[in-house]
Amino acid sequence: MSADSHVTAMTPIFPGSVDAAGQQATLGVVGGGQLGRMFVHAAQRLGYFTAVLEPDAQSPAGLVSHHHIQTGYDDPAGLAQLAQLCQAITTEFENVPAQALQTLAQTRPVAPDAAVVGIAQNRIEEKAHFTACADLSGVSCAPYAVIETPVQLQAIQDDRADLLPGILKTARLGYDGKGQVRVRTAAELATAWAELGSVACVLEKMLPLTAECSVLVARGWDGRVVSFAPQRNVHVDGILAVTHAYEENMPPALAIRARDAAVSIAQQLDYVGVLCVEFFVVEDGSEHGGLVVNEMAPRPHNSGHYTLDACDASQFDLQVYAMAGLPLPQPRQHSPAIMLNLLGDVWFDASGQLQEPDWRSVLSLPGTHLHLYGKLQARAGRKMGHLTITGPDVARVKTVARRAATLLSLPGLDAI
Repeated sequence: MSADSHVTAMTPIFPGSVDAAGQQATLGVVGGGQLGRMFVHAAQRLGYFTAVLEPDAQSPAGLVSHHHIQTGYDDPAGLAQLAQLCQAITTEFENVPAQALQTLAQTRPVAPDAAVVGIAQNRIEEKAHFTACADLSGVSCAPYAVIETPVQLQAIQDDRADLLPGILKTARLGYDGKGQVRVRTAAELATAWAELGSVACVLEKMLPLTAECSVLVARGWDGRVVSFAPQRNVHVDGILAVTHAYEENMPPALAIRARDAAVSIAQQLDYVGVLCVEFFVVEDGSEHGGLVVNEMAPRPHNSGHYTLDACDASQFDLQVYAMAGLPLPQPRQHSPAIMLNLLGDVWFDASGQLQEPDWRSVLSLPGTHLHLYGKLQARAGRKMGHLTITGPDVARVKTVARRAATLLSLPGLDAI
């Protein structure tokens, strides 16, 4: 699927090239967070100029880009300036207004497409898409129902008791565990919907989960798709804490199904760029065949940050290649890896006093790669950086990861 303005073919934008007007090849990104920062670094390393549209003057991406257009994501003048500066444009998070991307796509290649971003912004549309393509992808989503009106709420209470216990999720703007409430009974469901403001929601049946995983794929304008192997993820309080990226991280048959399903979902969306598809691994013997699709992110993803250090092409490299119309290389992982998410909690001691993390001890450990995002103020729950551990074998990577997690008092230690 694609919007009317969707570009289906394009002339490659080669790094370091200069157009007839003397303008350097420039790639743009809407959003100035850490994903934008890592995209900017990848583009600049190849030789591109970069432009960021982001209202925050101290944004991680804006601070390192050639151009920082400091304005709102839907500001017409800012969008026009971004289009004038850039030969192609992407986004670093899915909650940028889809209409802004559609406006940009009238004059410039935009990847991913505004219509696809719109699907990812709305869980109701996202689940409808997963359901529609289940026959081809081979993986369905968990049983669910839409709640937008009191009538629909009552219908669930009367006829869909099979969905309880479940998780009530807002259709829009829920991430990192926000906008989600676990409910066990019809009464709890009614209360939770009211507490969420009676906004559009989906109720998902809770399944017996054994693990969570994600797959990163990249698809070019020409339809070529490449992918990374699935990574197994551990969340704490709804936020990613640990990513395991090595061959033994999950059963091979499930890994193949997850990768094939992610590729199928990207193909059926006519997607361009990097896409992350998240899956639940459920207990063997279930009607879902051990795997259900949870959600997708139309961008690089936190769980793929290990690719910066463990692969010969990172997820951000592939984002640049895809949007610029360059040939997509199949990435190769050269080292097993574990990624540890670093939240702002690391910068506070047990009494809540600000402290400097023990980087000396952490960085003395073999195979550690520290990435801080340039955020000037640490807050509890705020993503400040990540630490990737690579090594010659999984056993040594796990040993170092446990030591680093202990030094930094990170959650999820028992999952390493």
